[in-house]
Amino acid sequence: MLRRPYHDQPDSFEFTPANTAWAEAQITKYPEGRQASAIIPLLWRAQEQEGWLTRPAIEYVADMLGMAHMRALEVASFYFMFQLQPVGSVANIQICGTTTCMICGAGELIAVCREKIAPKPHMLSEDGKFSWEEVECLGACANAPMAQIGKDYYEDLTGERFAEILDELAAGKVPVPGPQNGRYSSEPVTGLVALTEFESGRTQYNASVDRAVELGDTIKRIDGTEVPILTPWLGKAGKAPSETPAAKATAKVEAPAAKPAKTPVAKAAPAAETVEEAAPEVLTAAREGGADDLKMLKGVGPKLEQTLNELGFYHFDQIAAWGPAEVAWVDNRLTFKGRIERDGWIEQAKQLAAGEETEFAQRAKKDKLYD
Repeated sequence: MLRRPYHDQPDSFEFTPANTAWAEAQITKYPEGRQASAIIPLLWRAQEQEGWLTRPAIEYVADMLGMAHMRALEVASFYFMFQLQPVGSVANIQICGTTTCMICGAGELIAVCREKIAPKPHMLSEDGKFSWEEVECLGACANAPMAQIGKDYYEDLTGERFAEILDELAAGKVPVPGPQNGRYSSEPVTGLVALTEFESGRTQYNASVDRAVELGDTIKRIDGTEVPILTPWLGKAGKAPSETPAAKATAKVEAPAAKPAKTPVAKAAPAAETVEEAAPEVLTAAREGGADDLKMLKGVGPKLEQTLNELGFYHFDQIAAWGPAEVAWVDNRLTFKGRIERDGWIEQAKQLAAGEETEFAQRAKKDKLYD
């Protein structure tokens, strides 16, 4: 199937405050300068918020991570879990069509989709509530045929039961996921023939289904209110990393951070914290001839370059002139502290200001040719 952005796109995208806090928390899971590693979870969150992955959402996430828009689009178009066109407001039905499911009756499920939703995959139903598609193996071969609806698997389906499930969803109900033929998980339908001592004492549903029923969010889109944001590592230095929404949103769960503060990591506090700030030379605009491409510095992407410009830095020689006090001033105004020294901005800026080319700048220019 051709994977490209849908022809009719919204004008803009922005994470909700709750999802912004969640996204910023995810970014802290990755080393400084490697924030682009968060691209998949952030794209997934954007899709959960909107229902499908729009081009403005892809570009918004790319800017948030300091990535080229094309790099984010490459990820979105490569993975089939990302929906690049509108899906049903209630659910997008994914029918496994690989060997085991097909042998066991997936064709019957697809026929139900054609009859009750739309004649072709990726088309919306007339009421806009449903869409469907055939996908590759979902890893539930022992429970074939099956479909993924929302966050859960509906297994051991027949055409008749599948049609009933669609009717229940259309009526606002959420059918219990898991096996639909009465078995507990993936044991023989007649019951266990071995390990029978485990037959007693089990919950009403298997662990996956039990959790889905407990949360009650099988087809509900993730909106950031489901569970607390857990980022205990942010307290390891004995100090919150910044005044970001993510840091504020996780303040309650980070209360126990006092113990990690006693570790050797906390004792070795960065020297920059004790340096008195001094404002560096700033400009209100780039000099004649235009601004330098600050993205030639390791760790600087489009978003960070924009931040530096907004602070009044447009040229390599400005950065090359920073001393410890100026570094402290700039560092305290960036989202990710410590990267100036860690990524060696000043040394690189001195070379670039002198007309030399760093190894990172050579790679960055090469990448730019393919964007």
